Amino acid sequence: MADHPYRGVQVALATQHGKERALAPPLARRPGLIIVPLAIDTDAFGTFTGSVTRTGTAAEVALAKARAGMAASGLSLGLASEGSFGPHPWLPFGAGGVETLAFIDALRRNELTLSAVSRRTNYAWHDVAANANPAPFLRRIGFPAHALVVRDGDGGVLASGVQDEATLARLAIPGTRLETDMRAHLNPTRMAAIRALAGQLAARLATFCPACGCPGFGMVDVARGLPCASCGSATQGVQTIIDGCNACGFQASRPRPDGLTAANPASCDWCNP
Repeated sequence: MADHPYRGVQVALATQHGKERALAPPLARRPGLIIVPLAIDTDAFGTFTGSVTRTGTAAEVALAKARAGMAASGLSLGLASEGSFGPHPWLPFGAGGVETLAFIDALRRNELTLSAVSRRTNYAWHDVAANANPAPFLRRIGFPAHALVVRDGDGGVLASGVQDEATLARLAIPGTRLETDMRAHLNPTRMAAIRALAGQLAARLATFCPACGCPGFGMVDVARGLPCASCGSATQGVQTIIDGCNACGFQASRPRPDGLTAANPASCDWCNP
């Protein structure tokens, strides 16, 4: 997109975990942004080990990181990411990850965040027991390419970023817990998820608001009420997508991208109370 207003423009990326490796390629292709990584102490906003508690939502923290990068660099564009991991929201006994990206354009007074839930995460833990072999767990989480955090029996962190078998053998004694280190530079699976979300952000920034022309027009909400295919009653299913511009507030509705116009009666409160 040679005529995009962001073509060749620098954007401050607050990171100390090498996230530019995931974010720069998609955003360089379109809209043409140049990532400027800044070694901001992002651990001050919260850590996966719990040594610093995150305050606020993932979107709020990502925006705060982006503002910190802008303040440190003096650039008018800011970018940052935040991840959350735990039980998958709809897959029983599975782990899930949510990646969030924040983008700020101070000149256009535009702030937007994008989030994506992914089943592709190696987030897991393993309690070390006497005479038990942790090898199956290590293979499953991709050690040593994916690093580990080792905790003692009280939950204290003995070591993080563990990627060699000698260190692991010394620390992984009965009573300790092994956890995946979810920092991006030590977790290739997470880095891939960040890159995928960066592609979504690139597509969003390549879309202009029909009212004011600001980059970043896209989905901001949904309208529910998809009619039941049997009785026609409104269900909780999504009926239309609401696109919006965070700069000027313009919104427009569009049909669901999958073309679905009626809900399965199984999801209808009237047909299936």
